Amino acid sequence: MKPLQGLKVLDLSRILSGPYCTMILADMGADVIKIEAPQGDDTRTWGPPFIGTESCYFLSVNRNKKSLVLNLKTPEGKAIFLDLVKSADIVVENFRPGTLDKLGISYNVLKEINEKIILASISGFGQTGPYAKRPGYDVIAQGMGGLMSVTGEPDGTPMKAGFSFADLGSGMWALIGILMALQARNSTRKGQWVDASLLDTMISWQTYLATGFFATGRNPQPMGNAHPSICPYQVFQANDGYFNVGVGNETQWNKFCQIMKLNIANDPRFLTNSKRVENRDQLIPILENLFKAESFKYWVKILDDGGIPAGPVYQLSDLYADPHVSEREMLLSLQHPTIGEIKQVGIPIKLSDTPGELKTPPPLLGEHSYEILEELGYSNEDIIKFYNNGVSGGKNTIFQNAKK
Repeated sequence: MKPLQGLKVLDLSRILSGPYCTMILADMGADVIKIEAPQGDDTRTWGPPFIGTESCYFLSVNRNKKSLVLNLKTPEGKAIFLDLVKSADIVVENFRPGTLDKLGISYNVLKEINEKIILASISGFGQTGPYAKRPGYDVIAQGMGGLMSVTGEPDGTPMKAGFSFADLGSGMWALIGILMALQARNSTRKGQWVDASLLDTMISWQTYLATGFFATGRNPQPMGNAHPSICPYQVFQANDGYFNVGVGNETQWNKFCQIMKLNIANDPRFLTNSKRVENRDQLIPILENLFKAESFKYWVKILDDGGIPAGPVYQLSDLYADPHVSEREMLLSLQHPTIGEIKQVGIPIKLSDTPGELKTPPPLLGEHSYEILEELGYSNEDIIKFYNNGVSGGKNTIFQNAKK
């Protein structure tokens, strides 16, 4: 039994935000049909890197799904989609607002066919507001949402995060919205429209930075690896690499000074966290000089043994060699039909009784077109006609069972 078993999801999304959302739904047991245009999800061609002919980008967020090629710009393609909606629970899309209206499959159309349908829309700026129709990419949202203004070194160039925070975060908010809408549907018997955006995601994560701005009127500034409200709480360089230390309260500060054999625990400049923040320019050089004397593994061990939060700054090669990551099943693998074994990031949500599972690899383009159309009741002749007319199909031997 999987927690979302029995739910049917029609995934119109592509690239990252939507596919990430629907991958988690699929990991947790939902039946996810990835509906792709004849050319496929854009990321099928994004690279390098590739494994064989398969894009690593696409492989990262599309496992446990079925692929149906459907040209929604044709009357037949639209009709097939609306036929699928009749028995679906959720539709996920990340087109620019207004696209579904142009295709004739807006939320109003969907709920007329199935009042229980939940539509989750992910966009750059949301379905309303003066920017609604503007295209939005992750980097645009990171810039407009304030993240880049506080990331990087002081007086340096604005810096984006190394991960696609806006895209992935919007996918997560959409997923949370879907689960909330499902819960509400238990009472109302009706679906609703979930509206998630990249800019809203960035704004929602500002938390204490935003509240500090509201209180003072001062824009927060980039601080490199330091924290605006806690000290020491940052990266330090050892004699062979980098590691992080976080001292979050006075008990930890006193322990930290004991472990490090520092006689500054009661120094008036550093006596409280507020004082340490005010006098970080005096404290940090003391610690930097000390930490350069030993290896990062040495410091992490003695601090961790003493109850002080500390950890190495890993490269991915370090991270995925760590036995804790394996024990937590955050590195898994699947067999792909054309390229063999592929490694996958594991499922971060651990459920004791109904855990998620990696069952099937990211699908080939249109890999399940024939079987899905057949399940809908279309005849072999209908399906071949769809294929020949560009309504459905795929680039692979998808219709090998059909007599052409």
